[in-house]
Amino acid sequence: MIDINESVMRFLLAFVVVGPLLGAVAVLLPAPPGLKGKSPEQAVLRHGVTMTGVILAAALALALGFDHHHPSRMQATTDISWIPALDVRIHLGIDGISLPLVVLTALLTFLCALYSYFKPPTGPSPKAFIALLLLLETGTLATFAVLDLLLFFLAFETVLIPMYFLIARWGGEGRTRAAWKFILFTLLGSVVMLLGLLLIGIKAGTFDMVALATDNGRSLTASVQVIAVLAIGLGLAVKTPMWPLHSWLPDAHTAAPTTGSVLLAGVLLKMGTYGFVRILLPVAPHGFRTFAPYLAAFAVVGIIYGSLACLALVRRGAKGDLKRLIAYSSVGHMGFVLLGIATMTPTGVNGALFANIAHGLITGLLFFLVGALKERTGSTDLDTLALASPDHGPATSGSATSGSAAPHRFQPGLALYGRAPRLGGLLAFGAVASLGLPGLAGFWGEMLSLFGAFEPAAGLSRPAFLTFMAIGAFGTLLTAAYMLIVVRRVCMGGAEREVPKLADVQGYEFAAWTPLVALTVVAGLWPRALLGLTDPAVHQLLAGGTR
Repeated sequence: MIDINESVMRFLLAFVVVGPLLGAVAVLLPAPPGLKGKSPEQAVLRHGVTMTGVILAAALALALGFDHHHPSRMQATTDISWIPALDVRIHLGIDGISLPLVVLTALLTFLCALYSYFKPPTGPSPKAFIALLLLLETGTLATFAVLDLLLFFLAFETVLIPMYFLIARWGGEGRTRAAWKFILFTLLGSVVMLLGLLLIGIKAGTFDMVALATDNGRSLTASVQVIAVLAIGLGLAVKTPMWPLHSWLPDAHTAAPTTGSVLLAGVLLKMGTYGFVRILLPVAPHGFRTFAPYLAAFAVVGIIYGSLACLALVRRGAKGDLKRLIAYSSVGHMGFVLLGIATMTPTGVNGALFANIAHGLITGLLFFLVGALKERTGSTDLDTLALASPDHGPATSGSATSGSAAPHRFQPGLALYGRAPRLGGLLAFGAVASLGLPGLAGFWGEMLSLFGAFEPAAGLSRPAFLTFMAIGAFGTLLTAAYMLIVVRRVCMGGAEREVPKLADVQGYEFAAWTPLVALTVVAGLWPRALLGLTDPAVHQLLAGGTR
């Protein structure tokens, strides 16, 4: 922690939110002749790296200047009247809940820009790609920084258009259908969510999220809270995504370019769960308590469903897609986040927030790795990547004498440990981190969410939540099963004849992936670094700002 003047902190937060938008506008302008480098395309990609790097530096400065002794207090706040007739204000601020998400967003966007500089996605002009990437970043950062309900909605919706075009224009096979499915699901959910936000603002007389959290639902009747939670919760659940509103996610991930998948899993999914914590828990506690058991039930169904879908995809001969498998694993992992939130306890909500960050780091790494595999092999099909089992097909010429039994024949597969050991090691690391191995980041979020279900908040049925806890714990076993099968099939094995080597991890890939690996280990070994930020803020949020 360093001492930074409050006015400087305000400027830093405003710059973090608005800076990417200015960068998106600048990238559409002609580059000065001295900055073009080898080509205009290279200048555009370098602009993306520079701009996202500056935003990351500003976010890290915010984190260093943040008062870690008072993480429950809103800091770096800006409060300016915007639409006086509706009392809508440009209200920005960060606390221990939003700060980690701001830093995570800035980090992942920078790593995606860096990766794209060396491996530009196949598609239209890089100029449009970088502009959309920066627009996506500004919408996501604004979502985590704004403290006005209508401004939150605008930021929440800003990310839809750039992500739609990233999938539709730079995606792979089936990209048009996947992009339309993504935009239709999320827009329909957003329309319902807007009605709920307007209901709260009109009935409470303010759209200010800090004032509403402090009020803790006292100015809202029980029926208004129930209706608002149902409407807002549906919109947030689509973005999370919660089973059974998840069906857009596997298609979007499978079709999206590598950087699109990283940002979709690492950042965009967190916007939904953040809305549950920031808006519904403190603003409409009675309404949320009414729906909490149902939210927990859908969460654990999602955990089991996601795991079973992954087990079906990983079977030999199932023609499962590795990107699709990781997408379905996200449905299960986000189920733990929703379960923790549904407990309405500090333990469960802290677990949910921790799992949010862990999922962003680990799944972001996994999508980077799968993208690298596709570039090297031309496929993400598991049966193509994995070493096929021996069969008793016809012997190759000269391999068997007449009348003798045909020998076992091995098809050359990927066998990453032998062909690209560093890439194989990183994939194995990502897999064991995703299954929740103790000592890595994925463990703490899931464990705390289950602990929260063991002793839910007052007014919630403990037997029901004990059942949910048991189902969720069984889901961790299923997660371990399919992730270990992925490692065994893709990374391990041998071949009867020598197979060609693959290019191992390149320097730019090390640069893009090392921060994710390091933070996964640090968060796993030193969870207090994150929980020390979130815990005081969560206690205050659940107490309605009166703690």
